[in-house]
Amino acid sequence: MTAAKVALVAVAASVTLSRAVGAQPAIDPTWLSFDAAARTLQFQLLAGLTGRNGGLNFNGFRDGELTLVVPLGWNTRMEFRNLDVLPHSAEVIAPQTPLPLEPVDPAIPKALTIKLAAGLPTGGTDTMRFTAQPAGDYVIFCAVPGHGAAGMWIRLRISADASSPAMLLTPS
Repeated sequence: MTAAKVALVAVAASVTLSRAVGAQPAIDPTWLSFDAAARTLQFQLLAGLTGRNGGLNFNGFRDGELTLVVPLGWNTRMEFRNLDVLPHSAEVIAPQTPLPLEPVDPAIPKALTIKLAAGLPTGGTDTMRFTAQPAGDYVIFCAVPGHGAAGMWIRLRISADASSPAMLLTPS
């Protein structure tokens, strides 16, 4: 094998490994839909979408790499689905360092799934319905003991300045 072919194989292996181990995924626009006139949004919150972080991720993102921006006062519907082999849950909490090791009170009423500590099994679903208020920064956190602290969280920003919802890549 020539040196060029060896280099090409090494680059391909490196790219494949980085994707499997931890490369940041892309945002899928189908996760978010909204009706601006009705001030409503629906977000698909997918636990364990990829094997990234051992499955401890939301929509393939970990450690706050994704921010969901919601205009203040909008009716929010988060469709939670567990795609992982491990049980998972979700709740919106106030940002804190370090993150809790187990469920805490939600920062926004009704912004949580059922079975917070036990988690929902593979294929399990639940819907969180809440009004996006008050304005501020929050964390969407897996409350199964140890999962959130291990990186299973993304950001939620409720913004008085936003005119429509958005998903943003954010540095971890």
